[in-house]
Amino acid sequence: MVKKVYQTEIHDGKNVAKAILKNQRASLKFSTEMAREIKGKRLDKSEKFVEDIVAKKRHLPLRVYKKKVAHRKGDAQSYTPSGRYPTDTANVFLKLLETVKANADYKGLDAENLIITHVFASKGFQRISFQTQGRISGKRRKRKSVHLEIVVREAK
Repeated sequence: MVKKVYQTEIHDGKNVAKAILKNQRASLKFSTEMAREIKGKRLDKSEKFVEDIVAKKRHLPLRVYKKKVAHRKGDAQSYTPSGRYPTDTANVFLKLLETVKANADYKGLDAENLIITHVFASKGFQRISFQTQGRISGKRRKRKSVHLEIVVREAK
């Protein structure tokens, strides 16, 4: 089943823009951590943060899914020193942020004055592939995907 509705009660308004990406190849765990990190921030600062993760200048702080994750150099970010560099998930989030920015421009909103009010990640469709193993049997693998949604509001 493909995602059709938003997980928030924010409806269409004059100063609101929304975007959804369905079945994107990204990890659900990293997506929820990224969503927690960028929620409530300005759109341009969030884009810079995600670009720094892709360039491996900053790490994504892991607060929930942090078992056996090493600490990173420097000060703790978001109250935790542990983190990773999920570039695939960051690239998907860059695509999502560009989409919502384009939607905001289409509605006539000021792109430099947008604040992220809602970000949500949920489990998507799992693609099944087979890894060859020996002569007889194969190993079944599932590829992850995730549904992402975002809502931005123009600051006053």
